[in-house]
Order: sequence, then C-alpha cells, then structure tokens
Amino acid sequence: MSRLRSVAAAATAPDRRAFLAATGAVSLSAGIGLALRPGAEVPARATTGDAASVSLSSRQAPAAPLAPYTRGTTLGSVAAPRGGSGYRRLGDGPAWNRVVRGDLATPGSGRENRRTALAAFVQFTDLHVVDVQHPLRYEYLRAQTSSAWRPQEALSVAGAVSLVERVNALRGAPVTGSPLHFVMTTGDNTDNNSRTELDWFLKVMSGGRIAPNSGDPRRYEGVQDSGLKLYWQPEAALRDADKQLGFPHIEGFLAAAIREVNSPGLNLPWYSTVGNHDSLPGGCYAPGDSFFADFAVGGRKLMTLDEQAGKTIWDNVKTGGDPRGADWKAMLKSHTRQMRSVTPDESRAPFTPLEYLKAHLDPAHTGPGPVGHGYSQANVDAGTQYYTFRIADDVIGISLDSTDPGGHYEGSLGTAQLKWLDRTLKEHGENGSYAIVFSHHTSRTMRNLREDPAHPGEARHGGDEVLSLLGRHKGVLAWVNGHSHRNRITPHSYPGGGSFWEISTASHIDFPQLARVIELVDNEDGTISLFTTLVESAAPHTTDFADLSQTGLASLYRELSFNAPGSRTDLSGTPEDRNVELVLRKA
Repeated sequence: MSRLRSVAAAATAPDRRAFLAATGAVSLSAGIGLALRPGAEVPARATTGDAASVSLSSRQAPAAPLAPYTRGTTLGSVAAPRGGSGYRRLGDGPAWNRVVRGDLATPGSGRENRRTALAAFVQFTDLHVVDVQHPLRYEYLRAQTSSAWRPQEALSVAGAVSLVERVNALRGAPVTGSPLHFVMTTGDNTDNNSRTELDWFLKVMSGGRIAPNSGDPRRYEGVQDSGLKLYWQPEAALRDADKQLGFPHIEGFLAAAIREVNSPGLNLPWYSTVGNHDSLPGGCYAPGDSFFADFAVGGRKLMTLDEQAGKTIWDNVKTGGDPRGADWKAMLKSHTRQMRSVTPDESRAPFTPLEYLKAHLDPAHTGPGPVGHGYSQANVDAGTQYYTFRIADDVIGISLDSTDPGGHYEGSLGTAQLKWLDRTLKEHGENGSYAIVFSHHTSRTMRNLREDPAHPGEARHGGDEVLSLLGRHKGVLAWVNGHSHRNRITPHSYPGGGSFWEISTASHIDFPQLARVIELVDNEDGTISLFTTLVESAAPHTTDFADLSQTGLASLYRELSFNAPGSRTDLSGTPEDRNVELVLRKA
C-alpha cells in the first residue's frame, strides 16, 4: 500500500482536520498552521484545535468545478503582443498547452483514470514589492542592467494584489479540482530590504489597505518626475528615452501610482521563504553598515551617474568584488553634490533578519494563517530563517534560507543549515514521508561561498552540494525555487539514490509575471506526477491608458513590463518549463 494518503482517503479519517481538508475549508496541512522545528517532536497528526482556529479565519474559496479546467490559467490564454514594433499593446494570446515529461520515469497509460489527488499549492516568487522613491535604489545603473530600474515597478503593489485576486478566484487545482492548500513565496518578496516594502508585502498577502508611497505623503518624489531623459517621464512633455521607443504620455500616472490600494488578502494559508533582496541592501551588499541605514532614511537621492562609473560599479557587483559595498559607499560620498533633495522618512530603514521574523509573527499580519507563516519563536530564539511544515499526512515542506549574509546576490547554505537539512530529510524519510524543498536560489545560482560574518569559520555550500545531498534521499520529490526570474524545470537523478525535479519559476516583477500551481498526484501504478500550471494576475490583458483604477494599473503593470527596454525575452522558458506533468517513480 502506498505511503501517500489521498485527499479522498483523508476524508474518511474521524478528525476535524481531515474533514476540513476534504471540504476545502482548510488545507490538509497548511491550514493547521503546523511548523516543524529543528529538534522538535514531529506529531503524526495535528490537533483539532489548530485546524479549527485557522479555518475560522480563512475566507471560503469558490467551489471546485469538475476537473480538469483551464479558465484563469495559461492553459486558457496568455497575454501576448499585438502589432509588430515599438511599444506593443497586449491582448489575449494563445494558450500554453501541457507537456508530459518522462525524463525520470515512463508515464503509464491510463493513469489519468487512476490517479488520486494528494496535495495542491501555489508558488509566488520574486514579487519585488518596491518602494520606488527609496534613496538607496540605484536606478542610475539602468544602462548597465535592466533590473536597476523598470518602467513598471511603481505599480508593483497593484500588480501583486491582482495576483492575490487571481489565486482567490481559482476554483481548486486545475488538473484534479483538489482544494488549493496553501501559497508559498520563494523569496525576494521585497526589493530593497526596506521596512516600507515589508509592510506592504505583508498586507498584500494577508489583507489590508496600502499606500505605496514614502517620503512626502502628498506627492511622488522619484526618478519619474525628475525631468531626466534616462527614465520614462509619464506626465511630462519631455521626449525621454522610453517615449522615443513609443512609451505613452499618461496624465495622472504618478498620483495614481502612490494612491491607496486595497488587498483582500489570500483566502489560503501562506508560507514565506526569504530571498537576497529581503536580506541585503540592494539585494547584493552585506547588511549592517550604518552609512547605508542613515542614507536610506535621509533626504538625498542620486539619480544620475557617469556611464563609465556605473559600469565599474556594476561589473564589481556581478563578480562579487564589493560584497560589503565599500566602493558603492565611496561613490555615493563622492557624488553628494549631484544628489537631489527628497523628504526623509524613517519608515524606509532597513530591516534586520530578526525584524523580518517578528513582522511575520505579528498578529496584524496573520490573515488566514498560519501564525508566523512558517516562522516561529524558535526561529527568533535561534536566529534562523529555515523551517519545515506539513503539506500532507505523508509529505513535508522544507523552507531554506539560501542568502549569504556575507554579501553578493548569489546564494549558498551554511554548514549548520546543510546538516539540519540532511538530518530532517533522514528523519522524515525513515517515517515514510516525502519532501518538497523550497528556497529562493536555484542550484545554478548557489555559487557564493563567502563566509557569513556572524558565523566565522563556518563553511558555505553551493548548489552542487545541495543537489548531491537531496539526491541521497529518495523521498525528495521536488526543489521549488525562483531568483532567476525564468521558468526552468530540470530533472535530477542519482544512481543508487533518488530522483527529483527542480522547478524554477519566473518572477512577478518582469514579464511574463507568473505564479505556478503545483499538484501532487499518485498515479496508482508505481509513479507519482507533479503537475505545474502557470497563472497570471487577474488583471485584463488589454489595457486602457485612461483607466487608472487599481485594476487598470495592474493591467498597465503587465504591459509596461513587456515593453521594458533591455528586458530579457526568454523568461517564459520553453514549453517543457511551463505547463507540464512531471513523472517520478515512487521511492
């Protein structure tokens, strides 16, 4: 008999948690708010009280339809350009069909008539909720990297809220119709390690009213009203660099961009994984320098930089040659006279890892739960940002912290965390549990082995070592991550060990702005399938420049991201990286 229990089987168990899971009121696991801590006893089942408390705080999801379904997913339609050149308007485009991948196991015939649903969840990644007026942002490096400044990013909050609205409207999992059990964010929830951004992100996810503005509460003070040709000036007559490419004149854009937005919050429990932009100033510099903290809340902002000086700074960032930001600091100090005045704001201060944890644990941000969204007081006490949680009776989730506090945007794991991961997988494997691992960085972007200043002498371990460790545990089904802003699905198989899929998902800041639904099913033939289905935000594909409502801004957010100069065109990946069925042999 399979060690995996289906949603239907769980419904026959005489406890409230199983009943809630089967009826869709709460997930099999995420709804119980159970996080498993290093060294803790792992209960076989959650208590009735935990399930009941979360179900009462959750909004009821829509009734599930007959499965499968395509509406509201990229199986139905995908935003696509109309017209041939210049600034291109978006509309409804052709669907992305599902591809079956048998790299790791042969798909059995007739499995669609036998399979049973085991779990279903949604992955958000790289939301990059942005405080676009923050003094430490380096928009002036736009000529060196398209990630320094994007024409769409003033609308990141409206875009993220629209993604929440999409998930709330999904009528169960697209393949099986199973209730969606939780949402997991895989890092870069914020953009610049700013308290403003952290507050906005938490309200997007759990619900609340958000004024995506800092500094002067009455007006926007950033590069888009600077009169500089380097940036799209949406309300000015200036023919800036982007207008020369066809970007529109939109009167009232900036006032609309900082206007209050309302998020309904997810109607599902959600969990959080940390990324480098959540931990490091600029996403790449070691934290803790008082100069950067003071600069963040101060009243000066650099908006232009000589191209050669910018190239020197960015080349150094790419190679990890300035992990503590010494050269960046020196450059800022030498350009004081070129800076512009902005309104100081203490809320722009950087947040520490401890503050990140406590913000997640704040009851004001609990929403549908669980309390802490995976993090607990045990993390606060230990100073860690990794944990495990129960996905289904026989499946655990493991959230890792892959950011290197020593600096640089690539990641790694410290020895203590790597050993904890190995021990956790071994313990749960012996108990018959499968595992899905979550992190921000991909295996290909974990090459930063710089020492963590808080743990001198502790080695750091890259993606190859993590892959090897996961391959030694036959119960690992998938490693789900982000960071690269690109859809990519990679099979990994180890002789004598296990096999699993690495599922990397595109961001929600750069086009095509996607999230991914992942379903786990037992094919009842010795194989397991992971179905992944990509979804866009709820905003219409077609935009109207005169519509500056919350929904209209979310549509514009997508269209601007498609047209952003210098943006990559390969981020959607190939058909094999999008809507897929990934087959695995049972361990």
